[in-house]
Amino acid sequence: MGTISFARNEYPTLGVELELQMVNAETFALSSSIMELLAQLPEETAKSVKPELMQSYLEINTGICRTVADVREDLTGKLNDVNAAADKLGLKLFWAATHPFSSWRDQEITVNDRYYELVDLMQDVARRLVTFGLHIHVGVDSGDKAVMVCDRMLRYLPLLLALSSNSPFWEGRNTGLHSNRSKIMEGLPTAGLPPAMRNWSEYTWLINHLISTGFINTIREIWWDIRPHHNFGTVEIRVCDMPANLEQVISLTAFVQCLVKCISDEIDEGAYQLQHHPMMVQQNKWRATRYGIDASLVNSDSYELFSVHDSTKHLVELVSPMSEQLKCTNELNGIYDLIHKSGAKRQLEIMEATGDRREVVKQMIEENRTF
Repeated sequence: MGTISFARNEYPTLGVELELQMVNAETFALSSSIMELLAQLPEETAKSVKPELMQSYLEINTGICRTVADVREDLTGKLNDVNAAADKLGLKLFWAATHPFSSWRDQEITVNDRYYELVDLMQDVARRLVTFGLHIHVGVDSGDKAVMVCDRMLRYLPLLLALSSNSPFWEGRNTGLHSNRSKIMEGLPTAGLPPAMRNWSEYTWLINHLISTGFINTIREIWWDIRPHHNFGTVEIRVCDMPANLEQVISLTAFVQCLVKCISDEIDEGAYQLQHHPMMVQQNKWRATRYGIDASLVNSDSYELFSVHDSTKHLVELVSPMSEQLKCTNELNGIYDLIHKSGAKRQLEIMEATGDRREVVKQMIEENRTF
């Protein structure tokens, strides 16, 4: 691959990607209907809606946005069109990171040479990837900056996972985890927490090494929880489960934009990088995976345990001045709602009350559709 050029951004622009499930409106099982749905969309909207590995889900992408309000406006219009198309086909969109009862064994691979090659290479590790995530891009001004931001953001990834946790079920079972998606994703050889890197040169060397040795075919096969994105000139946060609704997406987007901009400014000002042992992040990610918003997370500085509620409150207070600068204070404050009602927790409540996984899908759709 050789030189990898980073497309710099002078402003912390935003790009958001939603991975959503298509389910049958009567059975609430996953439906392999992406091509039929794409054919129903207005031409302009269809440019921002993509098929993914399996035909039962779709990806909706925003354009380049400056503010979180822009993200909301962009996604609202596209979701209106997608929901209208889904209704015509007897489909519903289900916002969650795994499906409560549909099996990965029944899903159809999207007709695409790249996807077939991926499945041929990784076999069941790829076939099991019936998971749905939220990806948030924030613009930064250099490749070196992107690598440094990724390193300094690591300690916050478990908190973002806990807040977005929304995948307690798998193969018709309660897994005991609030984010089973995160464990499925870690089955990929280039997923999970990224290795430590010091600068863009080291990142470039690593990517070239992985390609030249045949470990990956392209840079697109790097699926870390956070990564630089050279084409977009962004840091891409990929750790989050797909939350239960747009409001939760908007709050998490505001939180991430503020965090990245605060870290970027600290780097420019020459702030000292406090060291944190990789196992600190790893154990916190497991705690978030297992317990979601009920997790206790280890503070990387004091090594004390704090609840997700207290950790979130402390961090939101720290970045609140930045939210005023980025014009997203109201959206940031919405993160407090997530402390009490994550998607995973709500799914488990419905299951406990009804004993019916179809009711989980049905009620989550009814409670969270606002279009």
